[in-house]
Amino acid sequence: MADIKIKLPDGLEKTFPEKTTAWDVAKSISPRLAKDAIAAELNGQMVDIHRPIDHDADIRILTWRDRAGREVFWHSSAHIMAQAVLEVFPDAKLAIGPPIDEGFYYDFDVEKPFSPEDLIKIEKKMAEIIAEKAGFERVVGDRQELLEKYRAAGEIYKVELIEDLPEGEEITLYRDSRFEDMCRGPHIPSTGLIKAFKLTSSSGAYWRGSEDNKMLQRIYGVTYPKKKMLEEYLERMAEAEKRDHRKLGKQLELYTISEEIGSGLVMWLPRGAAIRNEIENYWREEHYKGGYDLVFSPHIANLELWNKSGHTDFYKEDMYQPVKVDKAEYQIKPMNCPFHINMFSSRRRSYRELPLRWAELGTVYRYERAGVLHGLMRVRGFTQDDAHIFCRPEQMDDELVRLIDFCLHILRAFGFEKFDIYLSTRPEKAIGEIADWDAAQNGLRKALEFHKLEYEVDEGGGAFYGPKIDIKIKDALGRSWQCSTIQFDFTQPERFDLSYIDSDGEQKRPLMIHRALLGSLERFFGTLIEHYAGDFPLWLAPEQVRILPVTDRVLEYSEKLKDRFRSRGIRVTVDSRSEKIGHKIREAELTKIPVMLIIGDRELAEESASVRRRGLGDLGAMEMDRLIDDLVNEVKTRSNRPLAGNSPKQEEQA
Repeated sequence: MADIKIKLPDGLEKTFPEKTTAWDVAKSISPRLAKDAIAAELNGQMVDIHRPIDHDADIRILTWRDRAGREVFWHSSAHIMAQAVLEVFPDAKLAIGPPIDEGFYYDFDVEKPFSPEDLIKIEKKMAEIIAEKAGFERVVGDRQELLEKYRAAGEIYKVELIEDLPEGEEITLYRDSRFEDMCRGPHIPSTGLIKAFKLTSSSGAYWRGSEDNKMLQRIYGVTYPKKKMLEEYLERMAEAEKRDHRKLGKQLELYTISEEIGSGLVMWLPRGAAIRNEIENYWREEHYKGGYDLVFSPHIANLELWNKSGHTDFYKEDMYQPVKVDKAEYQIKPMNCPFHINMFSSRRRSYRELPLRWAELGTVYRYERAGVLHGLMRVRGFTQDDAHIFCRPEQMDDELVRLIDFCLHILRAFGFEKFDIYLSTRPEKAIGEIADWDAAQNGLRKALEFHKLEYEVDEGGGAFYGPKIDIKIKDALGRSWQCSTIQFDFTQPERFDLSYIDSDGEQKRPLMIHRALLGSLERFFGTLIEHYAGDFPLWLAPEQVRILPVTDRVLEYSEKLKDRFRSRGIRVTVDSRSEKIGHKIREAELTKIPVMLIIGDRELAEESASVRRRGLGDLGAMEMDRLIDDLVNEVKTRSNRPLAGNSPKQEEQA
């Protein structure tokens, strides 16, 4: 039997007998690694940890610490849940069960929705299956035999999945315990690796996400290799529920979505509009400082523009139906790009003008299916903070370094410090010259490395028209939210025949980079709500100061104070209701007002106010000119932490 050479991630090469498994390799490195091993990556392909290796290979052992390892763990868990469902509900038909960001789901065709009591029964059955410590066995199936078998069993979804596969493609199944499911794998070595689990919810979901298909029932769940991990997850979920932007948006009167207006269409209430206004003002200021010019474009355009850009070919399902205007058809815009491109080509451009950096807060409209609409995170009308950069090839590296720096500068200003960054490279089907792709990918990579940023490479994950960088922000709970995208586009300059006159007098094609920084104001706002739990820093707070008169005798002084604050740009209100002061304070706390000023007879006599600062507590009596100056400075510097907090009372204690 011939030996095989296995190369480890650190570059070390080892020799093993043929038919060695990835688990054997893990054991040769460390018994602990073998114990923790979930699956392996062999020459970039995911394989089961006990699958024999019959050729030289580069290997990476996957554990729970690896994202890919967790996905294998959760996908295996979906199989266990599917088996449990079938044993409790034998008439259920199986659809699909993938891993998600944290956990998994499986879709079932059943007569009626699952109840909370049903989930308890399924959990009990899952516990029995896990206790068996059954292994997962990979089997190669025969296409025709499987089709006949699934048709006879009425498994219409499995039949459809097989029929969609290209002829000749290998079909694999995995067996564990008494269950078998069609699956590419890999899977965990044993059901016994699962030490803690919870079915979290169930809901309706259309087969393949299309409203034209049948509504299935989806069960969500999580599993972990340690019980403590489940406890931590449940704590995070309880905190996430408190921070839900839909709940806080209603409680704090920030925005509303009305069925009378239309699903997925956001109306910004005064308090939410105040925050949006602060976001937009900051965005504009920084773009001007960053060398951008701001542009505006219409909400609708002749359908021919979208034909030329290719959107009607590649994006039609997400666009609304055209409307008739005069004798032509017009399309409400799903993107801002064609407008900016059209502006570029409105006259001849010189190399001396480049780079052009054009940005717009442009509202776009996309048809999102009803089943995926979710508060501010998935809507049908939203404002993109879009920008397009047109530059010469020799300017590309500097522009990319500048772009990443600008993105992170803006995101950090809102209090985000941790990021998940991904570089997506050329897919199999792509347009444009390979040399251009290589140059763009290298430019993106060098820009990330210049800033010493950690990132993951998503091989083949780029769009067909160019590579990209995605920057996801991590909120206070450690959750990732898609935010900034830096995307090359090799197709639009060609479609619109963009050119500039170079220094040699020849026409050249500019490079074009799409850039969305906040992504969309709606989704970014939803993320901000959840990140801060609605407890916004002073500069973003919709109501920065609330004056609370103790008696009617101080109302006139309270109104004069309000005018002083307003004249300095501070958003302030007076709670003049004849309620007890304790009730007013509680309401201000629930509304998450950063600064409360309590005004009684003593404060009136001293022309001061008793200050309560959210997060700092009672600061005692303060002189108003000093307090106003402190608050104005805090707003001006856009601090995300209280700066105005040193009262005479605190200074004495210090």
